[in-house]
Amino acid sequence: MLAIDGPSGAGKSTLAAQVVAGLTARGCRTALVSTDAFATWDDPVAWWPRLADGVLRPLAAGVAGAYRRVDWSTGAPRPGELVGVEVPDVLVLEGVSSGRASVRPLLSHLCWLSGGSAAERLARAVARDGPAARDELARWQRFERGWFTVDGTREAAGSRLS
Repeated sequence: MLAIDGPSGAGKSTLAAQVVAGLTARGCRTALVSTDAFATWDDPVAWWPRLADGVLRPLAAGVAGAYRRVDWSTGAPRPGELVGVEVPDVLVLEGVSSGRASVRPLLSHLCWLSGGSAAERLARAVARDGPAARDELARWQRFERGWFTVDGTREAAGSRLS
């Protein structure tokens, strides 16, 4: 399992899609799971048991997993959006907290993507999510700075990209 972690607006989703495309082109069975399908404004990281129980543990046991996406802004499950995850050769887990300490023993590699300054990342995130999300995104960035410091994610990464 490869985790691509870093702050919001750093380009994790873009990098993950490129990694998956490259591996798939080489005949590797891949699965991509984003923490964005679990996190919400009000629950940025405590949702982890849903990912571990629905995806990580089943895949580790050689069994397909599944999860239900939630609406980022409300936290409500999206009706009918049960996502199946077949057992891949490589699981690419991307998003804020994907390389958290509790999952590191399961990782083959942790990649940290910094994505520039906080102002640059905020501008990219606002361009992606819309101007109405600016205040929430700024609050999120303050939260994740503390999260990454306590979790030691950057320091634990085997690769650090700008």
